[in-house]
Amino acid sequence: MKLLSRLCLALGVSALLCSALAQAELAKGAAAPDFRTEASLGGKRFQYSLNEALQHGPVVLYFYPAAFTSGCTVEAHLFAEAVDKFKALGATVIGVSGDDIEKLQRFSVSECRSKFPVAADGERKIMKAYDAVMIPGTSYASRTSYVITPDHKVWYSYSAMDPNQHVANTMQAVEAWKAAGH
Repeated sequence: MKLLSRLCLALGVSALLCSALAQAELAKGAAAPDFRTEASLGGKRFQYSLNEALQHGPVVLYFYPAAFTSGCTVEAHLFAEAVDKFKALGATVIGVSGDDIEKLQRFSVSECRSKFPVAADGERKIMKAYDAVMIPGTSYASRTSYVITPDHKVWYSYSAMDPNQHVANTMQAVEAWKAAGH
């Protein structure tokens, strides 16, 4: 929340508007926009395709403001610790930010522990498609997580600047999707 507050103050945006902007998200059942972008896993660059990832099961897509900031580092560590459980449920994880790919190459190794990829969205096209731009005119994503099912639908979405519940909430959503017979 400190990062959001600082950004809001720096840009002269009211706290109420800033809070509302951070809470925008696609609704359950909405079509999940497809995307292809440059990503890094374990410091190695590659082209990530949501469509291709969904062919193997649900995708946990999470947006975060900026690599190497305190909340984003906590969130990356939590997702890295949970990746094996997500995989056991047939799900994959991808993080997206407005950072450049060079920064994400380092972040994917040090903070994501080479467990899951992080993708670059410097032009904010993916963030915009998923209603995950923190403040219009900045390169920062809101902290928003999605579970997207193989039929390209949003099963679950969650927005909160506190990084601590994103993994637990998306894990529960993936488990609920599996329990529903998928």
